[in-house]
Amino acid sequence: MKTTRKRALLLVNPKARRGTETIDAVVGRLHRGGMQVTIEPFDALPEIARDIVRLRESADLIVLCGGDGTIASGALAVVECGLPLGIIPMGTANDLARTLGIPMDLVQAADVILAGNSRRIDLGSVNGYAFFNVASMGISADLAQGLHPTLKKRFGRLGYALAAVKVLAKARPFTATILEKGQATQVKTLQIAVGNGRHYGGGNVIRADAEIDDGHLDLYSLELGTVWKLAAMLRSFRAGTHGAWKEVRTARCVEFEIHTKRPMPINTDGEIVTSTPARFLVHPEAITVLAPPQLDRNAETAATKAA
Repeated sequence: MKTTRKRALLLVNPKARRGTETIDAVVGRLHRGGMQVTIEPFDALPEIARDIVRLRESADLIVLCGGDGTIASGALAVVECGLPLGIIPMGTANDLARTLGIPMDLVQAADVILAGNSRRIDLGSVNGYAFFNVASMGISADLAQGLHPTLKKRFGRLGYALAAVKVLAKARPFTATILEKGQATQVKTLQIAVGNGRHYGGGNVIRADAEIDDGHLDLYSLELGTVWKLAAMLRSFRAGTHGAWKEVRTARCVEFEIHTKRPMPINTDGEIVTSTPARFLVHPEAITVLAPPQLDRNAETAATKAA
């Protein structure tokens, strides 16, 4: 009996940092693994959702090739069409791939798709815009606005570091009101971040026990007197233990609202998409991804240190 080949709709972002790399090896690997591949390039993030909706009847799974912003931009369309999502990490930080244990080697990532192991994960949203990793305002949003695409594409993580030095030199606290479970808390902060997943910012951890399928959002507010104290806190951010510092306010909930005196831009997975006032929600088990079986946390920590 003839076996039907699975149809993969593969969307490629040529503007991603690794977008200029050939995807021939990926497509060839998927073909050899028994998949029929349709390649759909796009030039701007808003095109992704339209392409998925337009072509969903001709596909059995969606494969997004790009960075975290690319994948987040297609998230709601993937949810709508109900198809599983495969990821080829071609961005700079690739934090969702890191969270899910997907290899950075493109052919190995294709092997994960072929293996067919599926996992239901949560999706976060802010003002109706999806995010997998984190949505934030303050320093990180300033960084996203100040990071020129050419710098990001040419220097990768070093580009982030160069832009961060400029942003930190100009960083100033802002006043915000955080609403959680009907309670309002006013803070003076340099940054508020709301995480859905585990990793963000190229391998930082939103909270030591955070998971992308735990049904919660994890918030932290960075209430420092001086931005330069961040240098002493970097290791704790990598481990997700920054909540132990008295200058860091943390909270866990399924919904947050944040209001500021003036509208502030919000960065979701590396892209500025909306501004305050903002309502953050978690959507439990909203999407099916193709990913390796879950690692134990000790193995993941060792892999993160090696990266």
